Amino acid sequence: MALIITENLTRVYGSGNTAVTALDHINLKVNAGEFLAVMGPSGCGKSTLLHLIGGLDQPSEGRVIIDGQPVEGMSDDALTELRRRKIGFVFQFYNLIPVLSAAENAALPLTLDGVTPAQAGAKANEWLTRFGLGERLASRPDQLSGGQQQRVAVARALAADPALILADEPTGNLDTRSGDEIASLLRDVSKKYGRTVIMVTHDPRIAAYADRIVFLKDGKVLDDTLLERKDTHKVAHVTEKIREMGG
Repeated sequence: MALIITENLTRVYGSGNTAVTALDHINLKVNAGEFLAVMGPSGCGKSTLLHLIGGLDQPSEGRVIIDGQPVEGMSDDALTELRRRKIGFVFQFYNLIPVLSAAENAALPLTLDGVTPAQAGAKANEWLTRFGLGERLASRPDQLSGGQQQRVAVARALAADPALILADEPTGNLDTRSGDEIASLLRDVSKKYGRTVIMVTHDPRIAAYADRIVFLKDGKVLDDTLLERKDTHKVAHVTEKIREMGG
């Protein structure tokens, strides 16, 4: 069953001779529990697609449907509730609050939503422990490695039990080993915990953790590839696809 549907999704910035088409009539379906990677050269519309799906931007044409509910026409309050309760965001930079502990950072979305500190803390601790940070709950961001900080960010995204995780270059600020750990973690989020994950990445190795890869160029879908997990050459396959796309 499709959790996310985009219909002729288009985003144009500016007007007249200065108009730039960031997305050009994108039609996608992403199933519940699927791990989708979005790839393409810089400026191809990857982040714009994520922002439109997450309700952080509005389309010029077309629409986004999340769990059967069109995002278009939602009031600001309804959009805020959608983002807070149904969508978790993970970015390249961790955006953790320096003076808060790992547990306090992970609990923040629930705290802002009016959940009691005890309940918010318990949920945050649960996710952090699952992600191997059970002994670092009281650590501040500056006491954690980059990979550990991104684990806190993923735990924060999951604290409210959203159905959808949107990850924009989540490994872009990490070394190779930490990047692989976060990509594997996001795969677990999809396969073990049943969340839908849409991840933007430029790295074929990271994209190969996904079930499926959509390649964008000039705001359009050039290719939509399903990856076989038994394919031991999946990274080479992704790299070859990128070469074919001219990325």
